[in-house]
Amino acid sequence: MNAVLIALLALPLLGALATLVPGLVPDDGRALRLGAAVTAADLALAIALAAGFDYGHADRMQAGTDLDWIPALGVRLHLGADGVSLPLLLLTALLTFLCALYSLRSLPSGPGRPGPRAWTGLLLLLECGMLSTFAALDLILFFLAFEIVLVPMYFMIQRWGGAGSGRAAFRFVLYTMLGSALMLLGFLLLGLKSGTFDITQLAARHGDGLSHTTQLLAVLSIGLGLAVKAPMFPLHSWLPDAHTAAPTAGSVLLAGVLLKMGTYGFVRILLPAAPDGMATFAPYLAAFAVVGIVYGSLACLALARPGARGDLKRLIAFSSVGHMGFVLLGIATLTATGVNGALYGNIGHGLITGLLFFLVGAVKDRYGTSDLDSLAGRTGAALYGRMPRLGALLAFAAVASLGLPGLAGFWGELLAMLGSFHPAAGLSRPAFLVFMALAGLGTLLTAAYLLSVVRRVCMGDPGAASAEGRAPARARDLLDVRPYEFASWTPLVALTVLAGLWPAAILGLTDPAVHTLLGAGR
Repeated sequence: MNAVLIALLALPLLGALATLVPGLVPDDGRALRLGAAVTAADLALAIALAAGFDYGHADRMQAGTDLDWIPALGVRLHLGADGVSLPLLLLTALLTFLCALYSLRSLPSGPGRPGPRAWTGLLLLLECGMLSTFAALDLILFFLAFEIVLVPMYFMIQRWGGAGSGRAAFRFVLYTMLGSALMLLGFLLLGLKSGTFDITQLAARHGDGLSHTTQLLAVLSIGLGLAVKAPMFPLHSWLPDAHTAAPTAGSVLLAGVLLKMGTYGFVRILLPAAPDGMATFAPYLAAFAVVGIVYGSLACLALARPGARGDLKRLIAFSSVGHMGFVLLGIATLTATGVNGALYGNIGHGLITGLLFFLVGAVKDRYGTSDLDSLAGRTGAALYGRMPRLGALLAFAAVASLGLPGLAGFWGELLAMLGSFHPAAGLSRPAFLVFMALAGLGTLLTAAYLLSVVRRVCMGDPGAASAEGRAPARARDLLDVRPYEFASWTPLVALTVLAGLWPAAILGLTDPAVHTLLGAGR
């Protein structure tokens, strides 16, 4: 099994390197087919890893590799997967493959844009970095993997993005690199004070040998770096611009995977390695989380208001601030219930928001805009009448995002609030009850803006919309769901339903590992 995990990480890296060899990969459609083939093979490896996983011992690291890498610094090439990382590895492999498949027919092109070979190389390098982040078990290795993703995502936004892509890409890199600099300082402090950079050893010690001050400083510096990527209010301001400017596949991976790298770091590193520091900062983390939930929802309501010139992609980006707030709230409870909810919320948000960005990209391709006022006009964009399948899928993704029971968005939010109802010992229960109430208010606001979007975009009179000139004139632009779109979106729809109806499929994996990470007696 360790060979499978190594191959899972090495295959996209080799594919990315192949695009650099002159003449090996022509700069045409064959480059995109290479990307689809490599990501499909990587998805097969991820499924093989899951098939060989020992589910009876999901709390143990499996498929491990532990080799000397930089002996002078004590840095090791340590890789592995447990019940926390396996679902994220599968999600990453799936979303990357679907983006590669979607790019076969919808890659932005034109003057000033690089060719398909550059896109393929960046996509495969991005996949390697994302997968390595979830498999790394050494602090320095984790940091390097965490940073690798910045380069390809920067160029995806800057070279293939829309209006304002240069500014959005610059802000993305600036914010994340500043956060990463703080995170590296925290990693060095943690590793030097404990005598090891090994994440599994740090987790097994549960803070033993680290003073309270050391833990506070480590949580503060590492936590700020992770919070930028999470994205936690008020460190989120890079996100709306990045999503609005990014191409569809870039938005899908940014929301579906990159945001999860921040919250994963809290669970994998800070919760077990610095429990006292996390207990001190937990109320503040929860407070920022619920502010993000309410703020994100209010921002979306403002964007959904008629006359606000709200952009659909920007609206979904702000919705991610709210949804990831539930993930951070679950982590802040320091309970198995809350942390399981956070991990479930990661997966649910990745599936649903990935689908939403695919759908909004399709709407923008057909109408030439994602501006809500331009789409809706006076009577609505009438997707139900013009493109019923696309309209139905958009409505499905919206109700999944608002947390409808029976779909993937429900369980993460419910468990995060349940964790707030009974937070860990030593945390103020009255304070967390207030946080729970504010999070509940956020769910109501979420329903309000998502239903408003469905009403304005999906409903209306198709004839009236056409008469006002709001609909595209060419019939081919009004084609409903195309075959390549159906292939890219169907897995996300099916998994959203499956995860909602069968939560044990994910919780059965994460729960044993979460109890181990939290330590005995928590």
